[in-house]
Amino acid sequence: METLKLNIEKIYSFVPKETIYGYKKDVEAYNAALDDKTGKGNDFLGWVNLPSSISEKELTDIESVANVLKNQVEIVVVVGIGGSYLGAKSVLEALSNSFQALKSKQKNPLVVFAGQNISEDYLHELLEILNEKTYGVIVISKSGTTTEPAVAFRLLKAHLEAKVGKAKAKELIVAVTDAKRGALRTLATQEGYKTFVIPDDVGGRFSVLTPVGLLPIAAAGFNIRQFVAGAVSMEKATAKNVAFENNPAAIYGAARNAMYKIGKQTEILASYNPKLVYIAEWWKQLYGESEGKENKGIFPASVTFTADLHSMGQYIQEGLRNIFETVVSVQNTDYKVTIPNDPDNLDTLNFLSGKNFDHVNKMAELGTMLAHVDGNVPNIRIEIPRINEYHLGELLYFFEKACGISCYALGVNPFDQPGVEAYKKNMFALLDKPGFEEETKKIKARL
Repeated sequence: METLKLNIEKIYSFVPKETIYGYKKDVEAYNAALDDKTGKGNDFLGWVNLPSSISEKELTDIESVANVLKNQVEIVVVVGIGGSYLGAKSVLEALSNSFQALKSKQKNPLVVFAGQNISEDYLHELLEILNEKTYGVIVISKSGTTTEPAVAFRLLKAHLEAKVGKAKAKELIVAVTDAKRGALRTLATQEGYKTFVIPDDVGGRFSVLTPVGLLPIAAAGFNIRQFVAGAVSMEKATAKNVAFENNPAAIYGAARNAMYKIGKQTEILASYNPKLVYIAEWWKQLYGESEGKENKGIFPASVTFTADLHSMGQYIQEGLRNIFETVVSVQNTDYKVTIPNDPDNLDTLNFLSGKNFDHVNKMAELGTMLAHVDGNVPNIRIEIPRINEYHLGELLYFFEKACGISCYALGVNPFDQPGVEAYKKNMFALLDKPGFEEETKKIKARL
């Protein structure tokens, strides 16, 4: 079977191959620390062997609950923030028809999201739609007290109960939460919601292969077994017993570290397919939240070409030379569309007549890569055979494993996020949360 491929040849003019392969011993040790669960943050390394440990019973249970929702509702609202929504969102955006919401007939529920922002207009507009549609809710939170999803779920719970009655609402709400503790676990037990567990040893941004990601993906009608199978294949391909030169996650981790050491402190994830926009958003959280601490880390950014060649392309080509680029390339498309001939040829593009759009797209990709390398932007290329569940499973697990390796090379704990709490303390103080009285006085004095 075709599989994910990594190519780092276009960084060798910036960092010699010998230098990259000189990381072999260290990177193999970092990878072993992940697999053996002996490195920093080892309480949160449950994701490493997660793909191969998912049982038939777990998959069947997820599919069964997803089918209950599919048979009863037109919309599934997934409530979560950060890793509790980005993983599922990235896969759904990649697999869905680009104009799914405009189709007159929907085979499966439309999955939408709440709790990832606190926009009043967004929530009002969501409720307007939900007034007209049947819907269910998947609420995802380990604690149940994270502000954004908690207040969104309060709103949706009240709305759904008012619309269909409390008894029916219980059948249409599923909670994905901690096994034993937390506000959402307590509420789910009191109300009798169907629940799934977020493992204690899996953090949010590494949770896409738990029910956090699998349940929404299944509810949208996609094949979670193929998604898991792709991740299993990459788990094997990046295991500690795989030699450095054959391990794509190890090589990518080493290449990133080498770029960082020569001053390339911003990594731009690029793709030439708009379906991958949220894969990039998920990737930015994964790497930004994992690496960005102790005043260290590569800044993760993203672009979608060719659209952004007409905006960010100028900066990438000639701006500050502290960047390198990682391109996610899709080898095959699902459909073929041919450029027609125009007898008048006013746009002078008849030389493209008869060519598929993807051929033009691939030439834009190749030409851009050469231009950016010439412009002192090292390029890494990740190729997946096509966009489907299996290869997305490969891709996401590849990025997760490489992230752990990269963080260990940087000397930081990949699995904490102490800086995330800073805004929360200020927000709670400004909202006069009980227990924050002193902080409230101080922050209001500053204003």
